[in-house]
Amino acid sequence: MDEFQRSWLLAQLGPDTDPAGLERRFFRLRSVRAVALEVLGERRAKLLADPLKVSVDGVVTMDLQENLRGIERQMEVTRQVPAPDDPPEDEDKTSEALAMARLVPTRRYR
Repeated sequence: MDEFQRSWLLAQLGPDTDPAGLERRFFRLRSVRAVALEVLGERRAKLLADPLKVSVDGVVTMDLQENLRGIERQMEVTRQVPAPDDPPEDEDKTSEALAMARLVPTRRYR
């Protein structure tokens, strides 16, 4: 993983993400987009494992539903934005042409 890919991942996942963990995931998955989606999926699963809303009457109320929605929105954005290792898109494919000609030696007679 190069510096540009690492920077893109940290921009998607936050600066507190472990760079060594990102390197291991990239070695296994071979795509920065797949790494970002895997990390976000794990964060989403961790939120879903616990209750999203806890309320103790008169003491505290904790609601994590917006955090879950935020992670899901970030996953959608990560799927849509171009990643540094995406293949370049050819915008004008019709302008490229390939011509093939067979060259044959000519014989001149007198």
